[in-house]
Amino acid sequence: MAPLDPIQCGLPHREPFIFIDAVIAIEPGQSAVCTRFFASSESFFQGHFPGNPLVPGVILTEAAAQTAGIAAARPDCAFYLSAIRQMKFLRPVPPDTTVEFTATKIGEIAGLLQFHVTARANNDPVAEGDIILSHAD
Repeated sequence: MAPLDPIQCGLPHREPFIFIDAVIAIEPGQSAVCTRFFASSESFFQGHFPGNPLVPGVILTEAAAQTAGIAAARPDCAFYLSAIRQMKFLRPVPPDTTVEFTATKIGEIAGLLQFHVTARANNDPVAEGDIILSHAD
């Protein structure tokens, strides 16, 4: 499958708050795999941290949540990030690194969707955890 545009896959975000470049795989309602290249020109690297720039954990978490939102994919229905559970940052991500995000649905109850999310760089895990999405309506 050729990479897909995240907006065409239902991502409601717009620049400058899109942290997914491409959708690599999607099983609507169940899972998605997305990528993002974090270029050294990203503005957040200027302050996080000067002399030793790293992708902020909150950005990795948001990219994982956006991947989960793409996996949730329901026509005319957006989702909000409602909870972050057990998010762990396993190793730093330097500039000019491509990160692959995976989101897999592990539960659904009363309109809440729970996803296990992972982030990998150079085939090494860099972050993982569980997030909860809720319907935006």
